[in-house]
Amino acid sequence: MINAISIDLEDWFCAYNLRIDINSWDKCEFRLLESTNKILKILDKHKVKATFFVLGWVAERAPELIREIEKQGHEIASHGYSHRLLTYMTPEEFDEDIKKSLDSINACVSLPVLGFRAPSFTITKKTLWAIEILKKHGIKYDSSIFPVGFHPDYGIADSPLDIHEFMGLIEVPLSVAEVMGKRIPCSGGGYFRLFPYFITKYLIKECNKQSRKVIFYLHPWEMDTGQPRKSMPLLNRFRHYNNLGKTEKRLDRLLNDFEFTTIKNILNL
Repeated sequence: MINAISIDLEDWFCAYNLRIDINSWDKCEFRLLESTNKILKILDKHKVKATFFVLGWVAERAPELIREIEKQGHEIASHGYSHRLLTYMTPEEFDEDIKKSLDSINACVSLPVLGFRAPSFTITKKTLWAIEILKKHGIKYDSSIFPVGFHPDYGIADSPLDIHEFMGLIEVPLSVAEVMGKRIPCSGGGYFRLFPYFITKYLIKECNKQSRKVIFYLHPWEMDTGQPRKSMPLLNRFRHYNNLGKTEKRLDRLLNDFEFTTIKNILNL
């Protein structure tokens, strides 16, 4: 089974866990180029194309990187502009944010942007108003809904696990495997770093056995061991920094063990 792999293109200081205001981002060390190039080399080694959900802020500051990613045959999609969680936005603010994002990204690429992923997966039952705004801006699919109920910031516990039509868009949910009646994430990010690799591999196999393609994601900063360390609550610190040094080798193993392509290809768009 061919799964989908995606990269949320943001730098270390964009992560919600760090709580660094966007007005301070220009003062932070910009480390995205090196970590993204590591990902591109691994993808090229395995002849895999990925979907890159790009922050508009990043597209403005590194347009040559976005052009190179598209040149290498990867899909470019939107991750919003400011990385503000939708739960802290009004519909009007989100409308402005997605427009700004698309304007920034479209200035760099030749193909239309078809997909969107909300920062921290914050399309929830409280923010479903965002779907109509995405359609208004020409978005064809969303990959923001995490079908779990345990996380304080995101998740729709009773959401379908399969790719499905949702309010006029194609919804591409983040992947979970059902094990003994429990939904366990196997879609990457912190789960990829915190779980031992053999658990991720087992869960992906279970998901595929259940006839579902896995939608996997990763951030470039998750393989950047040299990023500045910020003081934060212990749990947030563990979630952000643990196993950064293992991510690169794990990604290489993952692409060796499973087949991946872009979300666009999975959907035949």
